[in-house]
Amino acid sequence: MVNNQVAFLGLGVMGAPMTVNLAHHNLSIKAWNRTNDRPWLENVTKSGATIVNSIREAVKSASIIFTCLGDIPDVEEVIFGDDGIVKYAPPHSIIVDFSTIGSQGARAIALKLKSHQIRFMDAPVSGGDIGAKNGTLTIMVGGDKQDFEEIKPYLEMVGKNITYCGEVGSGQAVKLCNQVLASLHMVALCEALQLAKTQKIDPNLIVDVCSTGAAGSWALTNLAPKIINQDYQPGFMIKHILKDLRLVKEVMENPDNYPGINLAQQLFNQVAQFDDAYLEGTQAMIKAYTDKNG
Repeated sequence: MVNNQVAFLGLGVMGAPMTVNLAHHNLSIKAWNRTNDRPWLENVTKSGATIVNSIREAVKSASIIFTCLGDIPDVEEVIFGDDGIVKYAPPHSIIVDFSTIGSQGARAIALKLKSHQIRFMDAPVSGGDIGAKNGTLTIMVGGDKQDFEEIKPYLEMVGKNITYCGEVGSGQAVKLCNQVLASLHMVALCEALQLAKTQKIDPNLIVDVCSTGAAGSWALTNLAPKIINQDYQPGFMIKHILKDLRLVKEVMENPDNYPGINLAQQLFNQVAQFDDAYLEGTQAMIKAYTDKNG
């Protein structure tokens, strides 16, 4: 049974459209963001969700609390900080965290929450801002199986492919593997487009032809056109993929055994040094190639 009272904390590029999709299912949502000057917050208000000024206002009557934040310190601050969730959330409420914080981070937070009688599910997502807007996200969930069944109806409001991966931290473990694939897809995409340029082939032809065959991918279909049009607006920022690759390396036994990951990290780091590129979308990796090759 769906509880009508929920909270959503973190109204960024992903969190805002996810909140909108939840609101469209007639939920009573109290939402909170650290800053209230983001242009997309107007869409959240128009959807019927109520943006409040404090975490306390958002969570005090919510049994389901969604968080969608940046990094481990952000999640820990929102949950355990001086004005955090644990001070105001009802006992036995459940936090569903859509952030990417790694399996170790998720397990540590879940363990700490036990003393506060609050449940925790890690539920990182994939699909970018496009998936968030369309409600077609892939969601990888870790935690208690019974808790998963409780939150699944909500996840179906924001996602299309929802998978229970196992105990707490398992969703994050799968997400880190997903980020490896996404990072290396971007390397392949950039190099294919550069090779097309070298051969004086229209890069749009690469998208049209290759996306229908064995080389097809989400990145080729959705991000190649942005690269071609020099559109580097973020659906997923370079700073976030660098954070995710840092988390990947934290669970590696031997980083030297992963040359592809090391290359992707090197290229993203290189582009992050360019003006404003740190806050651009991952498709801005192409700048590492154009900087070298023109």
